[in-house]
Amino acid sequence: MGYAVLMRLTSPVFQHTEELPARYTCDGEDKSPPLRIADVPAGVRSLALVVHDPDAPHGDWVHWTVWNIPPETQEIIEGKAPADAVEGMTDFGRSGYGGPCPPSGVHRYVFSAYALDTTLPLDRRATRQDLEREMNDHVLTSAELIGRYTREGNR
Repeated sequence: MGYAVLMRLTSPVFQHTEELPARYTCDGEDKSPPLRIADVPAGVRSLALVVHDPDAPHGDWVHWTVWNIPPETQEIIEGKAPADAVEGMTDFGRSGYGGPCPPSGVHRYVFSAYALDTTLPLDRRATRQDLEREMNDHVLTSAELIGRYTREGNR
């Protein structure tokens, strides 16, 4: 009996559920951390990525959305979206990565990668809700990586 290999999302700069280095937050260089994607299944047409903070005081806060990532992508380098990918609107009111900047306490930053059976007809004005609506019924598998962050004065 065979088994399905699950797609994996990791980072060389932090482990799952561990501290996100300040370099990737508003207290540092505010650039996206490097990510690695492994075990993408056959038949995938594109990848998508959503980064959000479920612990934000006014509800889930979107830090980054990226889609139409080529399925052969194995690494997302620090500070850059993959070539040919589209970065959507965040809750900062702009496209591109916006790093963690929690007002108090420890927050979780959930990095979710999705393997899709299609590419998405969205432009950079699209929100997370638009992305999720377009991904509906197209997700083949997904992977998650969680980083935590607390600002120095809030520990």
